[in-house]
Amino acid sequence: MTDLNQAASPSVLSSEGHGDPIRIVELRAVPVSSELFAPYGQVITASPDGKPFDATDAQVELTAGVPRFYIMQILAKGLMFDRITRHDRCTQCLGSLRGKTWWIAVAPANAASREPDHDRLRAFEVPGDCFLKLNRGTWHAGPYFEEGVIDFYNLELSDTYVNDHFTHVFSSRDRCKFVIKP
Repeated sequence: MTDLNQAASPSVLSSEGHGDPIRIVELRAVPVSSELFAPYGQVITASPDGKPFDATDAQVELTAGVPRFYIMQILAKGLMFDRITRHDRCTQCLGSLRGKTWWIAVAPANAASREPDHDRLRAFEVPGDCFLKLNRGTWHAGPYFEEGVIDFYNLELSDTYVNDHFTHVFSSRDRCKFVIKP
């Protein structure tokens, strides 16, 4: 696989009182496209009203519980992260309202390992005219943006954050944090 993000040389942030210094690893964001995002899910864009269902529509998997579709309000956290999450029981659809651009980091699902594959971690810039459908088990960090508040719609299961929320903390497990570079 081509390295889409060309990570820059890591720099050192601090030891945060836990021994070895924490490395900061840069992830270069690329504009999201269906082809580049395919290992992680789907990019869904507008289609004409009345178009029959086909492979360009979100292929959601929500049969393991009660679906939950809601709007979540997120405050800007900047573009640095130290944890990544996956959901194994369902897909997840996520998009911003009002045409706002945002960023996400993802790593593909891997049934052979319960850890994210650092070498396949990618960052994407997502425009406000589409949404992402994350495959079951796709590791994801975000949505991220630098200023203000953005409302996002989210489709997952009603108990996803209680019964299907697995998080890997890079700062404690791998002594690193990532920063997305637009």
